[in-house]
Amino acid sequence: EFDARTLETAGVAYEVPGLLTTAHPHLNRATGGMLNYAAKVGPRNSYRFFDLGPDAEQPQVVATLPVNHPSYQHSFGLTERHFVLAEYPFVVNPVKIPLSGRPYIENYEWKPELGTRFWLLPRDGSEPQGPFETGACFGFHHVNAYEDGDEVVADICVFPDAGIVEDLYLERLRAGRPVAKPQLRRFRISPQGGGVESERLSDEPLDLPRINYGRCNERRYRYAWGVGFGDTGWLDKVVKADVEKRSSSAWSEDGMYPGEPVFVPRPGEEGAEDDGVLLSVVFDSRRGNSFLLILDAADLSEIARAEAPHHIPFGFHGQFAGEAAAPPLD
Repeated sequence: EFDARTLETAGVAYEVPGLLTTAHPHLNRATGGMLNYAAKVGPRNSYRFFDLGPDAEQPQVVATLPVNHPSYQHSFGLTERHFVLAEYPFVVNPVKIPLSGRPYIENYEWKPELGTRFWLLPRDGSEPQGPFETGACFGFHHVNAYEDGDEVVADICVFPDAGIVEDLYLERLRAGRPVAKPQLRRFRISPQGGGVESERLSDEPLDLPRINYGRCNERRYRYAWGVGFGDTGWLDKVVKADVEKRSSSAWSEDGMYPGEPVFVPRPGEEGAEDDGVLLSVVFDSRRGNSFLLILDAADLSEIARAEAPHHIPFGFHGQFAGEAAAPPLD
């Protein structure tokens, strides 16, 4: 925890039940609490999912799965009944982390022969289901997940391998080397049949995805927004994907590099799923400054922009705090 006025460290809010956690927790709709993942490493390793209630001082582990060599995890899927774990073949022997003398991520190894394995961990604490196996791939960001009859649908932005990790090293970026482009893919998991089917949902490369979270997370949805790659080879588009029609549209301008677009629904009565705006911090390479871009989420037309007098360091993920989420300091 940090002091809201001075940003000085105020203390530890709670102890995560593991060493490695994710940047993308989920909302527990029933309680307003937080759901997240942590990997416990040591003599016995395990994947853990935990629930931190709105008034709880410490999290409660609600689902666990033992593992020998944990897979790299940046996010996970959530349905009304399950945590969805995509176990990519980018794995680590935890013993190596403190002994190798190398940066944390360089201890992971790409082992495509393992394939990608999906696990469904029931939120009620009952026995995990899986693994459900498919071809090797790698991903940072789950888009959404939901239950469709007896099947579980998990939409994820994926790469053919874990080479994207090295692509993002600063020296490679500064040298202008190409960056792997992600695909938005749907994985349809059949617990009864034991298989996984996969299909591409958009021709446009897309990552850093956002949806109308409050309305659609854990549920069937139609639209996802993210950033895409144009001729520059870097993130130079805001992309909207229609996962029902398997189509996409994009906003772009020469010399402009947007960050993750944040969807903000229109206040008041619930309208269409895409009735709202997108907020994205954009770097203008021609002028050397950044601005907040506001787009109509439905058609990606520009509504406004707020110029900053300087550049804002590229931060990948976007943030938005509404009035209800940000209490006044006084």
